[in-house]
Amino acid sequence: MNELIQKIVEKTGISQDQAEKAVEMVAGFLKERLPGPIAGHLDSVLGQSGSAQGGSVADAAKNLGSKFGL
Repeated sequence: MNELIQKIVEKTGISQDQAEKAVEMVAGFLKERLPGPIAGHLDSVLGQSGSAQGGSVADAAKNLGSKFGL
C-alpha cells in the first residue's frame, strides 16, 4: 500500500496523510461493494508493503482485475 500512496503523492501533490486517507476510503468503498470472496482479497492485494506476493501494486491490480476477467 505504501507504494500506491507514494505514487498518489507524486502524481497529485497531496500530502502523504491525505493520500493514505484516500486509499483507505477507496479500499473501504470497494470492500462494501465487491462480492464477498473478492472483497476478502483486497487486504492481501493492498497489503502493508503495497505488494501482493512480492509484486508491485500494478501487479496486484492486474491480479485483482483477472478475478473480474479484465
